[in-house]
Amino acid sequence: MAKFRSALLAACLVIGTPLVTTACTSMPDEVSRQDIDSQSTQALNRLISDNSAAKAIAAKSRAVLIFPSIVKAGLGVGGAYGEGEMRKGGVVQDYYSTFTGSWGLQAGAQQYGYAVFLMNDDAVKYVSDSDGWEIGVGPTVVLVNAGIAENLSTSTLKEDAYAFIFDQKGLMAGLSIEGTKITKLDAK
Repeated sequence: MAKFRSALLAACLVIGTPLVTTACTSMPDEVSRQDIDSQSTQALNRLISDNSAAKAIAAKSRAVLIFPSIVKAGLGVGGAYGEGEMRKGGVVQDYYSTFTGSWGLQAGAQQYGYAVFLMNDDAVKYVSDSDGWEIGVGPTVVLVNAGIAENLSTSTLKEDAYAFIFDQKGLMAGLSIEGTKITKLDAK
């Protein structure tokens, strides 16, 4: 049900009419906190076991934002949406949503996940205290790809946050987290 809700919301965002988008965003929340916890645990464990750079960064990070399943769709105008959580010391601190809007030459649909490792207390505080964090504003985020990962070591970690995109499925060119807004979900 969670994947269906995310896909439906992404489709609503692509259509973009205020009435449809309002109807889609006011749907009852079908994703339980237990579902987010379970999916986030599995995704983070898989990322750390499959990627040595993620493992090294995770060991040095103060907290991690993990979004296990994001659905992206677009045809000229696009959108992506998912829900996740922030963990600090292995304990869930808060729940968050992520939203990205885009436009341009694009067509297709895709599902993926991402994790953002927050490396210092200032970055953690900024995300926790902000009324929605737009990546690109606030802490400096480095998107880690295979080329960057080869050159990272625990002594070269100088940025506020490092992001990893994983489990990409579907057909859509150009994947990025630039312009993404992360917002704390209301407590239930």
